[in-house]
Amino acid sequence: MTNTFTSGASELGRVLVAKQLQLATAESCTGGLIASQLCAAEDTPSFYGSGFVTYTDEAKINMLGVNVQTLAAWTAVSEQVVKEMAAGAAERSGASVSLSVSGYAGPDGGEDGTPAGTVWFAWQLPDGNITTEKKHFSGDSETVIKQAASYALNNLITLLSE
Repeated sequence: MTNTFTSGASELGRVLVAKQLQLATAESCTGGLIASQLCAAEDTPSFYGSGFVTYTDEAKINMLGVNVQTLAAWTAVSEQVVKEMAAGAAERSGASVSLSVSGYAGPDGGEDGTPAGTVWFAWQLPDGNITTEKKHFSGDSETVIKQAASYALNNLITLLSE
């Protein structure tokens, strides 16, 4: 982990504490890396209480309430699924803010032709609105995972500061 990544988690923690918000995470391709970094930040229990690692479709369905039909129609790496993941994480944890990540870290992409390095993000803000974004990252699996986790944290800081 880079110091920039760790400082992103710490900065997000400061923003969440200042706004008296609780965060929940729903991770697929990042496999808990976001949660790990949040847990390494100062005063974690005051802003972070729940993280869901839902790597398989079944986990997304059972733990986050992602709709089977959504997965069938769009695949796990889609805007529709990350929105349902973010909503499910907030609802099931009681958090006021959530973020979700699902993508193809590599070395392979999706069966539908989606290239490796494609990652979808969703952030549910305190007003209930969900913002989504798709990014493409370069590098091996580990590099893509780190870039995706860092982006998820840093973009949430930006969204909460607007």
